[in-house]
Amino acid sequence: MPLLTMLVLVALLAASLAFGEWPDYAVLSTSLEQPLSRLRWIVGDISEVAFYKHELPALGMLLGACLAHWAHMQGYRWQGFAICYGSGLWPWLFASSLLGLLLSHVLWGWTLASGAWQPTFVAFVSLPAAMVLLFGGGWRVTLSGALLGAVLVTPASLWLVNYLCYPLGLPVVIGNVSGMALASLLAFGLCKRFPVLVRDGLRPCTRQPLSGKADYGLWWILRRVLADFTEAPFFGNELASLGLLLGVMLAYALAPSAPAYGSQLLLPMIAGQALASLFGVLLWLRQWRECGWYPTYIPIVSIVPASVLTLGGHWQVVVGSAALGALFAPPLAVAISQRLPGYMHGYIGNVVSMAVCTLGIVSLLGLIMGASA
Repeated sequence: MPLLTMLVLVALLAASLAFGEWPDYAVLSTSLEQPLSRLRWIVGDISEVAFYKHELPALGMLLGACLAHWAHMQGYRWQGFAICYGSGLWPWLFASSLLGLLLSHVLWGWTLASGAWQPTFVAFVSLPAAMVLLFGGGWRVTLSGALLGAVLVTPASLWLVNYLCYPLGLPVVIGNVSGMALASLLAFGLCKRFPVLVRDGLRPCTRQPLSGKADYGLWWILRRVLADFTEAPFFGNELASLGLLLGVMLAYALAPSAPAYGSQLLLPMIAGQALASLFGVLLWLRQWRECGWYPTYIPIVSIVPASVLTLGGHWQVVVGSAALGALFAPPLAVAISQRLPGYMHGYIGNVVSMAVCTLGIVSLLGLIMGASA
């Protein structure tokens, strides 16, 4: 299955390259009635969580993820950090996330007719994947996760973005992640009340570590920074992240106004994202050692890109959002996640931290930049 998926993704990537000149984001978003533009939007949703919104980084990430899963199942050392935390559940996780995304477009794709950006991507990086990791693989969990993601998560984020973020001028990521949190609280409560939704989930297919404990040296830190770029879709793997970044850089080279919503702020955004992870890994290295995992990825998919898109690519914004995000977001996420009941996935704490810290840090940086202008 992973090999077949890799071949399909390579074919899709080749077909994308054959399309020729890419439309910029403005052209794409105003031509969604055309089948090709709608397809590009849907595929671009896969890389939306990193604020890249383009089919090339999406396909690159999935190609890298396929390779990482295959290498993990074969036990190759070059696999990097084991994808999906070594659970072996990547095929089920990807299937549930993708089905949730497609179903979201079937149910809520009409909202794009408004002409305003809509969070059609949220089901791909939230509840469906979390349910697979918590309850196991299998079609029952996969389909339940996809259905609940499309029926609960997507409309919750749509409502908050359109009726809270847009009227108040807030970064839309606050509505995205708040919708994920609220809908997931409800969904996990339903799973507890109706266990038939997730009964008989397949146990994770874990593998033993290939070697001894990590040394947490310079090479590990650099690998961890790279892997953080794909933590949000629950991949957490360097090969997947490398595909994501190579894809978005290719997209930028072909049409600078295509990725990152046509802002042409992709380069300072990536710089801030890398700095945020680096600061976080260095600052919380002890927690990485003691816990085995720590949510240093949070500023990559919330605080830093929201700050850059809102306030511009000035070095003060890039460095300030990276440093403040690395300092405050991970411990807040852990503090919330530790207080969740056992039948809920801890990612809820992560997305709540994203909402709170994005609101506070973007507002603070806005005041600082306004005062220095």
